[in-house]
Amino acid sequence: MAAPTYNDVTADLPKEHNTSPQHHVTPNSDPALNVSREHHHAHLHHDTYSEQDREDEVVYSKGTTFERSTIPHQDPLDHALHRRSNAAEHDSGRVDVADAEKGTLEPVRSEEDPQTHTFSTFYAKHRIYFHLFIWLLFTGWWIAGLILHRYDLGWLIPFLLYLCITLRILFFHVPISIVTKPMHFVWNNTGVRFANLVPDKFKIPAGAALVVAIILIGAFVSPESQDNTRTNRAVSLFGLLVFIVVLWATSRNRKLIKWHTVIVGMLVQFIIALFVLRTKAGYDIFNFVSELARDLLGFANQGTSFLTNPSVPELGWFLVGVIPAIIFFVAFVQLLYYWGVLQWFIGKFAVFFFWSMRVSGAEAVVAAASPFIGQGESAMLIKPFVAHLTMAELHQVMCSGFATIAGSVLVAYISLGVNPQALISSCVMSIPASLAISKLRYPEEEETLTAGRVVIPDDDEHRAANSLHAFANGAWLGLKIAGMIVSTLLCIIALLGLVNGLLTWWGHYLNINDPPLTIELIVGYICYPLAFLLGVPRNGDLFLVSQLIGTKLVVVSPFRLSDLSVLLRPQSIILLNFLLTSRLAPHLQNEFVAYTALQTDPTYAVLAPRSRLIATYALCGFANIGSLGTQIGVLSQIAPGRSGDVSRLAVSALIAGALSTLTSASIAGLLVTDQAAFFTPSAAG
Repeated sequence: MAAPTYNDVTADLPKEHNTSPQHHVTPNSDPALNVSREHHHAHLHHDTYSEQDREDEVVYSKGTTFERSTIPHQDPLDHALHRRSNAAEHDSGRVDVADAEKGTLEPVRSEEDPQTHTFSTFYAKHRIYFHLFIWLLFTGWWIAGLILHRYDLGWLIPFLLYLCITLRILFFHVPISIVTKPMHFVWNNTGVRFANLVPDKFKIPAGAALVVAIILIGAFVSPESQDNTRTNRAVSLFGLLVFIVVLWATSRNRKLIKWHTVIVGMLVQFIIALFVLRTKAGYDIFNFVSELARDLLGFANQGTSFLTNPSVPELGWFLVGVIPAIIFFVAFVQLLYYWGVLQWFIGKFAVFFFWSMRVSGAEAVVAAASPFIGQGESAMLIKPFVAHLTMAELHQVMCSGFATIAGSVLVAYISLGVNPQALISSCVMSIPASLAISKLRYPEEEETLTAGRVVIPDDDEHRAANSLHAFANGAWLGLKIAGMIVSTLLCIIALLGLVNGLLTWWGHYLNINDPPLTIELIVGYICYPLAFLLGVPRNGDLFLVSQLIGTKLVVVSPFRLSDLSVLLRPQSIILLNFLLTSRLAPHLQNEFVAYTALQTDPTYAVLAPRSRLIATYALCGFANIGSLGTQIGVLSQIAPGRSGDVSRLAVSALIAGALSTLTSASIAGLLVTDQAAFFTPSAAG
C-alpha cells in the first residue's frame, strides 16, 4: 500500500496545525507546528505605519524541542527568576519590551523574560532619531569614500552596502507593500498569466526544454579555441546529463522528485557562471563577500595569540588554526540569534526560495553561506532548526558543505597560481547546484518548518539575560562542537590509515608496489570515467585528471613541504612554507594537496589548458572522507538526538556534494573559451 500523501491526511490534522504550502509530502507531527504552542514577536524597530498590510512569515514556538538544551537552566537564585517571583513588588503592571532585540511587548513579570529593558523602552519611543543618526553616519561615510577612494578602492561595494542600509531603515517607517504590491501586480499579470497558458502536464517539460535551449545556446554559440572544440563541449554536456540520470536512477524516491527545483537550480547555476565568468562586477561582488568571511574567521587568531603567544596560530595545527575559529563563530552566531538578525534572514530566504525553487529557508541559508564561511560554520546558522530538520533537509545541509570550499581559504589557492575567477565562480555555482543535486538524490518527503513560512523553535535563545550572556553561551556550545569535531576526525583518519595499511600489505603479494595499493589509487581509477564525462580531452589527460580527483576525495596522508621541495624553485618553497605555517594551513587538506600537485608537479605540467581548467573546477569542494568528521561532529553536537540520522545520510550527502562540484566543472567546460588564462604557473618550470 502506498504511503499516505500530504493531501490524503491533511483533513485528519488538528485545526491548530500550522500547515505548510508544500504539496505531496507527509504531514509533520512536530509539535512546533501546533499553533497553540506558537506566538509572534512584535517588531521593535518598526513604526505602526510600516506594519500596515504586512504579513509576518515568522512565528516562534515554545516547549517543542526534545533535545537536551545546550544552554544551562537558570538557578532558582538567579536575579531574573527572583524578580519574576516577586513581580508584585517590582514595576507592578508596567508594560515593557520583553525581548529587546526582537521586540515583544509583554508585562515584565512574564515568565519568559530574564531581562531588564530600560534602554529598549527608551529606544522604542525615540527610534526614528536613532535611525536618522545611523543613516546620516553611513551617508557621510559613503560620500567621503566616493570622494577619497573612488578610483583606488572602488565605488560599487560601498554603494551597495549604503543602499541596503538606506532601504532597511526606510522600511522601518514605510510599509514595504508600496514595493511588493506593484511587483505582485506586474508578476501576476505577466509571468503568472503566461504560465497559465501552458497546461500543467507540459509545464515541467517546457521548463526543462527552455533550460536546455539556454545552455545549448550559451555553450555552442561561442567560437572554438584550441581543444575547447564543440565536440569536447558536447562531451561535457553529455556528462552533465549522465550525472542527472544517475542521480535520478539512484534517488530515494523518484516519484517525489521536485523537477521544478532541479530545473531552476541548473538554470541558476548556468546564469551565475555567466555572471561571474563574463562580468567584472559579478567577480568583484562575490570576491568581496569571500574576503569578509576570511577576515571574520581570522579574528579568532587574536584570541589564540592572547591565550598562548603570537607564534602559535602560525604553527599550522588543526587544534590552533581551525578550532578557535569554530568556537568564535559559534559564539558570534548565538549573538546574532539573540539580536534576531538570523531569524529575519531565514524568514526572507524561506519565502523567496520556496517561491523560486521549492526548497525550505533553512536549506537555502546553509547553501548560500557554505561557499563563504565553510561547512561546519554554515550549519550553525540554522542551529535552532537542526533538531527539527527533515531527513531531506539534513541531507541538503551536508551536501551544501561538501559541494564547495570556503571563501576563507581562497587566498591559499590563489597564492598557488589557481585563477581566482575560477575559484570564485565554482564556489558560487555550488549554491544552486547543491540544492538541485541533493533534491534529486533525496527528495523531500515530509512537511518542513521553513517552507513558505518559518516556525522558529526559540527555547534556548530566550534564556540569555543579555548580549554578553548569549555570547558566553555560544562559546560554551562552540567548545563542545570543537571537541566533537576533533575526536571524530581523529578516528576517521586513523581508520582510513588502517585500511590503507592493510591494502598496501595485501598489494605487496601482488607486486603492486609503485605506487602502493591504497584507497587513493583505487578511487583514482574509479574516477577515470568521471574525467571523461567532464569533457577532459582524450589525449592522455584522462588518467592524470582522475588521479587528481581521487586525491581530492580520499587522501589522508599529511602534506609535507619536503615532499615537493625537489620540484620547486627557491621562491616557490618560500611561498608554500608561508602557506603551510599560516592560519590557513589547517583548512588546506585534500584540496590543497591536489591543487599543489596540479600547479607544481611536473607530471601535470603536460595537461592541456582545457584539462587544467576542468580539474581546477572539479577540485573546488570539501567532498572528502576527512570532511565527514567535521559534518558529523557539528550536526551531532547541535542535535545529539539526530546523530543517527546524520550518520545514515553522511555518505549519500558526500557523493551528492562531489557530484555538485563536478557539474560546475562540466558547465565551466561549456562556457570558458580562454582556457589558458586560467592557469598561472607559480612553481613549475
